[in-house]
Amino acid sequence: MSARQGRGPRTGRQHDIPVDQLLRLRRIRGLARLMDTALRIPGTRFSLGADSVLGLVPGIGDFGAAAVSLFIVNEARRLGVPKETLFKMLVNVGFDTVAGSVPVLGDVFDVYFKSNRRNLQLVLDHFGLDHADLDH
Repeated sequence: MSARQGRGPRTGRQHDIPVDQLLRLRRIRGLARLMDTALRIPGTRFSLGADSVLGLVPGIGDFGAAAVSLFIVNEARRLGVPKETLFKMLVNVGFDTVAGSVPVLGDVFDVYFKSNRRNLQLVLDHFGLDHADLDH
């Protein structure tokens, strides 16, 4: 059995993905990039996103980032991702929010722990897709 079989009726090829599902998946990917990897730090292999920048705003920044992350989880729910996977996604968001809220150390943590990218991967794994399946 291939890695794509047993995960639902789709094979993972772009033309097999319903348009509305493809649009939601692309929206999730775009938000994950914006929140976690939008800016590359020149001369390094590190990137950061709006989550790291928002985390610099005391008090409300991490919760604003969490709101966007919860939108991603809700999109996954609307796509039919199972409750077990949604729970893992919520744990990622919660861990990122709590750890990211620690002054200074939380900002460093946000550069390394990319909860939205992790959650995107959970959604893609559920559907037996990879990033290339969302291109074009």
